[in-house]
Amino acid sequence: MRALVSARLGADFTRLWTASAVSTIGDGVTIAAGPLLVASVSDDPALIAGAVFAQQLPWLLFALVSGAYVDRLDRRRLVVVVNLLRAAALAGLTLSVATDTVTVAVVYAVLFLLGAGETVADTAMGALLPAVVAPERLPAANARLYATFTVGNQFVAKPLGAWLFVVSAAVPFGVDALTFVVAAALVAGIRPAPVPVPEEPRPRGSLRGEIGQGVRWLWRRRLVRTLAVSMGLGNVAFGAAFAVFVLYCRQRLGLSDVGYGFLLTSFAVGGLFGTTVATRLTRTFGAGAVLRGGLVVEVVTHVTLAVTTTSWIAAAVLIIFSVHAMVWGITAASVRQRIVPAHLRGRVGSVYALLDLGGAALGALLGGLLAGTWQITTPFWVAAGAMAAIAVLAWRPLGEATRLT
Repeated sequence: MRALVSARLGADFTRLWTASAVSTIGDGVTIAAGPLLVASVSDDPALIAGAVFAQQLPWLLFALVSGAYVDRLDRRRLVVVVNLLRAAALAGLTLSVATDTVTVAVVYAVLFLLGAGETVADTAMGALLPAVVAPERLPAANARLYATFTVGNQFVAKPLGAWLFVVSAAVPFGVDALTFVVAAALVAGIRPAPVPVPEEPRPRGSLRGEIGQGVRWLWRRRLVRTLAVSMGLGNVAFGAAFAVFVLYCRQRLGLSDVGYGFLLTSFAVGGLFGTTVATRLTRTFGAGAVLRGGLVVEVVTHVTLAVTTTSWIAAAVLIIFSVHAMVWGITAASVRQRIVPAHLRGRVGSVYALLDLGGAALGALLGGLLAGTWQITTPFWVAAGAMAAIAVLAWRPLGEATRLT
């Protein structure tokens, strides 16, 4: 059945999907092993949270510029080149760890380079999808990509990354480098597509002017603006709460490094289920109700994690949270891809990513400061209050999404 679905989505989507599957496994391995590597060098909450911030910071610095170049250049070639550069950066980190010369500064530098590559590659991949899949198949394609992310990045890779780190601290990063090389080769096999142009062609202006077009387009569409701003602020809250999650697991829940890795799989359990029910929930209740309900789930999640000291309760609430995260992601992505014109997808996507992932970067920095100054649960309480406010402000505009599903 899965093979048939891939066939209906086309050979180019299959290559794109496989490349995504391979690279997300590598990313998940690094996401699990990275905090453990920093924690092996320092137990300072601010330094550990800083590693997350270092990888997310490029979204604040380069997202808008990356989006403009994604709309100017061949998106397929961009993904290939950036993946090879990220593989080289990870190979350097692998060598540093293997020779016992790694420092916090080295880890920060490599994570920053990986994040810079993400601003280009992820934006280009998002803009490529509508070019290889028919509009009516976008929800199915997004569900397949999100399901792959859940299984590969969270279900398989995170416990694998924690285990590989225990075996040898250098191995997880070498594995991630290899996955980027494989992903680059797969994307290179996608048929070249012409650079999209506006329906009414205009002379190419300055880079700043092109970026401004994307910003203005997003800001003038209330629904897209609300999705972007609510997720940006929501990720400030999420990033603050989860930037010190490895210390939360150790100090609050009493888990070992391997236990931490397996707790991360709670995200995968719920996320995988979320990918199977997202389309059904949206069709039954409407996109607006689904998006609104997700904000309530986030408030409940942060409050529960702030209160509990029991690992199985934390796992249960993370499962529910990840169901919401996948359903929200699939719904929001499909709505956005249907609305945004082809020639603006890179720029509008980069503005969305700036608010989305830039929020996570600021949240990571804030979380380390809060946990270091007060208690390890303080970021969760702050996140709960912030999400309650976001839910109130975004409630009415999110109702417009129902008309597009």
